[in-house]
Amino acid sequence: MKVNIFGSTGYIGKKSLQIIQNHFSDLKINLLCANRNINILQKQIKIYKPKYVYLFDQKKIKSLKKLVPKNITLLNKEDLFIYLNNSKSDFTILAVSGYKSLNYFESIIKNTKYLGLVSKECTVSAGHIFKKIIKSNKIKIFPLDSEHFAMNQFFEFSKKYFYLNKIYLTASGGPFLNHNYNDLKNVTFNQAINHPKWNMGYKNSIDSSTLVNKCLELVEAHYLFGLPFDKLDILIHPQALVHSIFEFQNYVTNMVYFYHDMSIPIFNFFNQKYHYIPKKIANYNFAKNNLLKFLQIKKNQYPIYDFFIKLDKSDPRNIIKFNIANEFAVNLFKNKKIIYTDIIKIIRKITFLDLYSSVNTINEVIEYHYEFEQKLNSFYVNKK
Repeated sequence: MKVNIFGSTGYIGKKSLQIIQNHFSDLKINLLCANRNINILQKQIKIYKPKYVYLFDQKKIKSLKKLVPKNITLLNKEDLFIYLNNSKSDFTILAVSGYKSLNYFESIIKNTKYLGLVSKECTVSAGHIFKKIIKSNKIKIFPLDSEHFAMNQFFEFSKKYFYLNKIYLTASGGPFLNHNYNDLKNVTFNQAINHPKWNMGYKNSIDSSTLVNKCLELVEAHYLFGLPFDKLDILIHPQALVHSIFEFQNYVTNMVYFYHDMSIPIFNFFNQKYHYIPKKIANYNFAKNNLLKFLQIKKNQYPIYDFFIKLDKSDPRNIIKFNIANEFAVNLFKNKKIIYTDIIKIIRKITFLDLYSSVNTINEVIEYHYEFEQKLNSFYVNKK
């Protein structure tokens, strides 16, 4: 069986390759796509011996050619799309950060049977047209975010959608749990990415600290499972062991828990066809760990949540603008152009900028992103 991995040198990509190597010998790495880290990519090529390799940063392609054996095909952008549109794979991991993953999305869904989706921005921006896309392609989308993986696991065994009262996604609270948001003006970039439970890239780590990450995950849940926003909510759960909570109208509540390790969702994605049972599974020890805390979100700690709840999410463009605005603000903070508490201020301001272009196809969504980013750059320069 063939596997394609988009974002192979990132955290999820590396985890996926390790799991395949350790547990699924029948899976063959067919295509590795990386952003720009040719040192890690070279090591992966040596170990996993893919047939094809693609580097998003084409400026480094000459350097990569010197490091890659001649029997491995290096694809340029045009070659990549031709290959995807004229071949088939069994499993694909899409772990490319940012909305730019949408550039490859339509070709990927034509190419693969099972898509392990990690790209949050991809779902948030284009989730409103997922049903149409999936209907015309024989593909199963498997969410790999821990919260949506937990929901997917539960829905695989229960079809009681009608009886659902509320689903809670849990948030650890990030590195600034119990801090007043307005007191965090002097927070540094390194402090903001120092997540207490998860090992993630800087973008997801900062989004976790502000709770934007969880707002985006509500959007994902809405699109992935067809759930109305009024049946979705968030609870703070510092232990990060319970990932989704299902509250039914008959007063019964179910919780889905597993260790805060992305290996678990990734393992189960590849295990769909194999039903392989590892010899040793580390389960939660309730005897030693008998305290699970759940806290309501406080507006003074995570003010973005109140803004998100009040946002008109019936128009996908508002969700897209919220997503772009956050990515823009996080990058400003990363580059030391704003302070930490300005992130929320910028999101609030620019989410209300006007742009009424159509977003009914993937290409229109991509174009909307581009147009809005241009508007954003002008907005920031003018305000500065």
